[in-house]
Amino acid sequence: MNFELFTARRIIASSDNKGSVSAPIIKIAIAAIAAGMVIMILSVAAGLGLQQKIREKVSAFNGEISIIHFDNQSQLEDQTPIDLPQNFYPKFSQVEAVEHIQATAHKAGIILTDQEFEGVILKGVGPDYRWELMAPYITSGHYPETQGNLNNQLMISSTIAQRLNIALGDTINTFFLKGADEQAIRSRGFKVVGFYESGFEDFDRQYIFSDIRHVQRLNRWTDRQVGRFELFTDQSQDLTQIADQVYQLTPGSLNTISMSEAYYAIFEWLSLFDFNIYLIIGIMILIASINMITALLVLILERTQMIGVLKSLGSTNWSIRKMFLYQAGYIIGLGLFWGNLIGLFMIGIQSYFGIITLDPATYYVRYAPVHLPLDLWVWLNAGTFILCLCLLLLPSYLVTKITPVEAMRFDG
Repeated sequence: MNFELFTARRIIASSDNKGSVSAPIIKIAIAAIAAGMVIMILSVAAGLGLQQKIREKVSAFNGEISIIHFDNQSQLEDQTPIDLPQNFYPKFSQVEAVEHIQATAHKAGIILTDQEFEGVILKGVGPDYRWELMAPYITSGHYPETQGNLNNQLMISSTIAQRLNIALGDTINTFFLKGADEQAIRSRGFKVVGFYESGFEDFDRQYIFSDIRHVQRLNRWTDRQVGRFELFTDQSQDLTQIADQVYQLTPGSLNTISMSEAYYAIFEWLSLFDFNIYLIIGIMILIASINMITALLVLILERTQMIGVLKSLGSTNWSIRKMFLYQAGYIIGLGLFWGNLIGLFMIGIQSYFGIITLDPATYYVRYAPVHLPLDLWVWLNAGTFILCLCLLLLPSYLVTKITPVEAMRFDG
């Protein structure tokens, strides 16, 4: 039988303990740990959720890695074509982390109505385009068909539709330059078959989607020429490392850009969330530890006479310290239990009902997203428990300073 654990359980279960001086202090310590865990869970889930949602949106529109011609890297549109036959297309088997590759092309143009006009980027896509990633952002209608005979279907954003007063099923006029070195204008009539809304103003005000063959014809390319390749990964490695591997396996005329490089300002802003999360976790663990140290010192002082009796009966200092550390572990565990119960309930409510809303112009999302991986949740709980318990080793040293004679004279 574990004598220290048995004694700690009897002390915890003792009815006398409920009316003792330490009772309210213990409750405060439990509440502090629970509140700290709630704040940590919410901050981690909210920070990771926002990072994940924004990454998903950026990759859905542009892929995680783009292979572009060096002549096009400073352009919004693809002016210099890339030959479609490549040793890495249609499957980039040389890099295991790459799970999908698709060919696209971009062309700058203007949508003109009777009252307004809007500059846009026509994104031409083919049968290999991953529409399933765009599906959450399609608000009405459907995406353009890209198989079979060439059609005039077009998908635009709700932002452009509202600005130009365009309804689903309308036919709109668009105008483009014939080619990079030509000044003549070509027009195309498109039928709007779908609306999307991403929450990214840069995307919603610019991108419209159609069959890639329209861009090829506007630029007088062959059907074996495209503007760029967009890659998606299984996220098993750091994206920068995968982009470097891809770069080494592409021809010298092509460059590789990860989405974190293409949208540096956004991802630099997202990286600040990591610092904030670490700071919040550190502060909450410190506050919980201070409360636990106070509670442990009160427990030790309240049980001074018991400590003296145990020492007179032959118990070692470490054995007695273990008794109080077991009690502290129980208090920490109880606080973590309630903190997890409340915290997980709150992120569950937010995940299903989206109670907390955000300004999409600032945060790129309408509802605060939450994401808490299981492994991170386990580490958060285990780390908090272990750190708090380790910090209690020092105040538990007070037991060694209590002698049996002094303890018998002590009147708590």
